[in-house]
Amino acid sequence: MKKTKKRKVELVVISDIHLGTYGCRAKEVLNYLKTIQAETLILNGDIIDIWQFKKRFFPKSHMNVIKHITSLLSKETKVYYITGNHDEMLRKFRGFQLGNFKILNKIILNLDGKKAWIFHGDVFDVTMKHSKWLAKLGGKGYDLLIVLNTFINWVSQLFGYGKLSLSKKIKNSVKSAVKFINDFEKTASDIAIDNNYDYVICGHIHQPEIRKIKNQKGETLYLNSGDWIENLTALEYNKKEWSLYEYAKDEVAKSFEFKDTKKGKKKDKEKEHTILFNELLKEFDITNT
Repeated sequence: MKKTKKRKVELVVISDIHLGTYGCRAKEVLNYLKTIQAETLILNGDIIDIWQFKKRFFPKSHMNVIKHITSLLSKETKVYYITGNHDEMLRKFRGFQLGNFKILNKIILNLDGKKAWIFHGDVFDVTMKHSKWLAKLGGKGYDLLIVLNTFINWVSQLFGYGKLSLSKKIKNSVKSAVKFINDFEKTASDIAIDNNYDYVICGHIHQPEIRKIKNQKGETLYLNSGDWIENLTALEYNKKEWSLYEYAKDEVAKSFEFKDTKKGKKKDKEKEHTILFNELLKEFDITNT
């Protein structure tokens, strides 16, 4: 099989993968990551869903995503892990650094002379501030709905009908209600403008977006990386331009295969990746079982 040439990307922002949940599209995430060569990878929160983590459900495909990300460290890719609400336990490790890997709550980058403010976004969520137990309950309900939706779509396709996203319709109606009280995008953009940030980059609300937002004081470019449960999107920065990556439109990634058919694969390279991964687990006091 001919080796797929990887796309070179200066900066990639990906969020809301929710590894450890039934709705996570881990194989698609890995497809995407395997087809790009990023100088910097920013994991913008909710990568591992610690809220709903259960030892009995963490498939190999989910672990493969983590292993691939750790393997990037040996290829000189800078990896920043920005904590979110579903992986908030990692916030106690804020500032932790291992080689090119670093855990942060937020980051400010200089991109070709412009300032980019990057954070997950749950700090603006009213439900997170005042009703965390309700937000967690909602997360479990959302995960259950994804499972139900998967079954419904299987039946629908069996009879020749298209896919239906129940969770997306319900989520959009709920987000509209929350937005009436606390406009997430406007709040993030207003603060960015006050601090002279050219870009404000979030995740959290699972709504991919790139648009300019203005107020009386100025303007900023608001960006949201979406999610890898329904939208399957990411943000890419190249040659001073931002773009919204959509997996559904990437025929190369969708046709990519991950079967290790190469018998002559170098063992030392695999060993190096394993060592890096085990070192990371050790730093976090996690047993690789």
